[in-house]
Amino acid sequence: MEAPKIQTAIPKRRYRLGSYTAVVLDEIESSDGVNYRYILALVREGEARPDFFVTAEKNPRNRAQEGSHRMRVITENFTEEMGSSDRWGDVDNFTADGLALAARTLGLGDESAVRLM
Repeated sequence: MEAPKIQTAIPKRRYRLGSYTAVVLDEIESSDGVNYRYILALVREGEARPDFFVTAEKNPRNRAQEGSHRMRVITENFTEEMGSSDRWGDVDNFTADGLALAARTLGLGDESAVRLM
């Protein structure tokens, strides 16, 4: 898995989504050269490490016309860019879209995210 190489980050929000705990991270410093704005990391119940990530990454200048940030999904089996939008520079928009994307991708369509923090 090409998981983000997080050195430091501040947890901003925590949710329960089905059998997952989801944490929104902010003020991220990483050693992988990616300019993360936010990371939504999901940990399956009973596991110690996240196995599903949704990231908001600052777009480079040559892609700024597409939107200020791009969203990417990272799992053990694949990494896929989901598009670009100015919306994902805002924590509320990123969190809502990231949780909806995670629920769809993980087959948790009937589950609603419950905010814990």
